[in-house]
Amino acid sequence: MPWENNVTVEMLSPAGSAVARALPPLFARLPEAFAESFEFGAPWALLGEPLDALLKRLPSQAIEIALSPDVHLLGDGIRIGRGTRIGPGAVIEGPIWIGEDVEIRPGAYLRGGVYLGDGAVVGASTEVKRAIFFAGARAPHLNYVGDSILGEEVNLGAGTILSNFRHDGREITIPTAAGSIATGRRKLGAVLGDRVATGCNSVLNPGSIVGRGTEIYTGVQLRSGIYPAESVIKLRQELEIVEREPRTAGG
Repeated sequence: MPWENNVTVEMLSPAGSAVARALPPLFARLPEAFAESFEFGAPWALLGEPLDALLKRLPSQAIEIALSPDVHLLGDGIRIGRGTRIGPGAVIEGPIWIGEDVEIRPGAYLRGGVYLGDGAVVGASTEVKRAIFFAGARAPHLNYVGDSILGEEVNLGAGTILSNFRHDGREITIPTAAGSIATGRRKLGAVLGDRVATGCNSVLNPGSIVGRGTEIYTGVQLRSGIYPAESVIKLRQELEIVEREPRTAGG
């Protein structure tokens, strides 16, 4: 599979601020388009000017595949690479960068301001808004991905929601043991390191930062915060089974 050009993160690594040191390892390498603008202490900053700058350079349309008539393209700045497959009923709003060998399944809704790296997957009835998918990242089944970054080979379980907005509309902050990190963003979902996997119906609250290689159990509701790499986040619950009372006739 022809992946896009990448730059090894260690090649760019600075000594690091206190904030950068508080964050877990996230990405082994970066798409070349984002390498120069990556901030170790604020990986979510890629969702701002760096993403805008990339999308502004797109022509009105640069589509390298044949599209079915029931795929709906809206707006300008739509780039679709070779080998990409797009199912019927998908709605794609520009500006958007879609790499090579991407799979967009029936009924997907891509709302613009999106970068899909080579080999990414957006599933049926999945909604993606203002997001970056590194190579091979997958949101394959009934997901919502808002204002989020998915590292290489991330896999979202069916029904996983990356929530991106506080009810009070205030800035998203990330709590740490040393105090809160200001992100400067009113909308921010999750930053998931390479190979993070979420279980079905998990919900990640705004400002969830998850280190690479971590697995999140089914049904977990993850609070805003920083979670270490190469870990398992479990959900403990207690089930109670009681005898059902007999039903009355006609009841």
